[in-house]
Amino acid sequence: QVQLVESGGGLVQTGGSLRLSCAASGGTFSSYAMGWFRQAPGKEREFVAAITGSGENTLSADSVKGRFTISRDNAKNTMYLQMNSLKPEDTAVYYCAASFYYSRLRSAYNSWGQGTQVTVSS
Repeated sequence: QVQLVESGGGLVQTGGSLRLSCAASGGTFSSYAMGWFRQAPGKEREFVAAITGSGENTLSADSVKGRFTISRDNAKNTMYLQMNSLKPEDTAVYYCAASFYYSRLRSAYNSWGQGTQVTVSS
C-alpha cells in the first residue's frame, strides 16, 4: 500500500492562500487516483477534490470551485492542493488519500494521510 503524509497547513486570514502537499511512498504513485478531503469540527469528512493518476482530469466540490486547484507531480510522488481566497468555512483538517478509482466517495479511498490543520480566521 501507499503511505501518505500531508504538510503545508497553518493559520491564515480570510482571503489568504495556502498550498498543501501530500508526499507518497510505496506502490506506484502514478497508478493511484488521489483525493483531498476535509473534516471540520462536528462534521463528517467531506470531499474536496480528486485527480486521476496521470493528472489529466480533476474533480472538485462546488464549495471550492474556482478557489482550490488540485495537481500532482508524479516524478516527485507528490500531490498538491493550492487554496486561494480562503474563507472561515474552509477551516478543517485536510486529508489526502489514494484510490484505485477516480472518485469523490470516501469509500473509494483505501490509504489516508494523518491530516494537516487549516485554520482561516476572520
